Amino acid sequence: MTRVLMTLDAVGGVWRYALDLAQGLRAEGLEIAFAGLGPAPSPAQAEAARRIGTLDWGEAPLDWLAKGPEALAPVGPWLSALAERRGADLVHLNYPSQGAELEVAMPVVAASHSCLATWFAAVRGSAVPDDMAWQAELTGAGLRAADAALVPSAAHAKAMGAVYEGLPRIAVVHNASLAPEGGGTGEDYVFAAARWWDAGKNAAVLDAAAEDSLWPVTMAGATEGPDGSHAAIHYAGAPGPLEHGQAMGLLRQAGLFVSPSLYEPFGLAALEAARAQRPLLLADIPTYRELWDGAAAFFDPVDPPALRGAINALAADAPRRAALGRAARERARRYSLQAQVAAVLDLYRTLGVRAGQAAA
Repeated sequence: MTRVLMTLDAVGGVWRYALDLAQGLRAEGLEIAFAGLGPAPSPAQAEAARRIGTLDWGEAPLDWLAKGPEALAPVGPWLSALAERRGADLVHLNYPSQGAELEVAMPVVAASHSCLATWFAAVRGSAVPDDMAWQAELTGAGLRAADAALVPSAAHAKAMGAVYEGLPRIAVVHNASLAPEGGGTGEDYVFAAARWWDAGKNAAVLDAAAEDSLWPVTMAGATEGPDGSHAAIHYAGAPGPLEHGQAMGLLRQAGLFVSPSLYEPFGLAALEAARAQRPLLLADIPTYRELWDGAAAFFDPVDPPALRGAINALAADAPRRAALGRAARERARRYSLQAQVAAVLDLYRTLGVRAGQAAA
């Protein structure tokens, strides 16, 4: 039986991505061995992972929580030994930096869900500062060492090509969501969800637009980051971090979903909103154009009055909102778990790994 060693963390979207994908791969006959790093999972998280495969947890931090490269030195040796011990036929890294010092005989896929270099290019219009350059260097080294890279959008692939040299073959595999289809009738409020302390999520522009919007705006998500970053929200409602079920409840009843992000390699919240048939009002950035052009309304993400005007225009136009909601739901069907799993399996096959058998 083919076995995939897949890395994950317990503090961000990679957790949900890894478990959903692994569940789909398992249904196709692959065995999954999870390898976690960073803050430990909750008992409920650990139980959910072990229902799909084995779970081992290392002591090293995630790259974005590390103080310096020396803190990540144990990652490569630990993963290399674990891949051997678990009998892996392929290693699927969800942090490319984890592959910088990886020494294994089996193929390696490095999945980039986001990265510091592309974030700085999109959000700051600059290269990574010198004191953080080591993170980008490790990510680049891990990508170059991999047999293939996997990214969730062509826009992210293009952004990576602009900041890294010597990349392996890149496969674009859109993310998926298992969020229920269909939602409520649409109440008179705007909903957005993000880690707002991240400047790439552009909290200030949405908050400024909320000051004079016809509908109240709810911005769910953390405003305090682990690195001391802070987003000040003055005009929108800010319930803070919510359990996923709570956030989905608010999303499914909202009359309008907004994402003001300057940087999104994919944008899972927008997909969840689309599956709930919520009309989408999205920042006009390459990723959202790629995924949602023709199925969403767009605005200039650095222009609060433009966002306010777009919110108010849609708040006053129920037929337009209904049409956008239907278009979003139809488009969301492209981004199914079945399609994602099939594309990942196709990538694995090009590396000599097939469902139900060991690597060639």
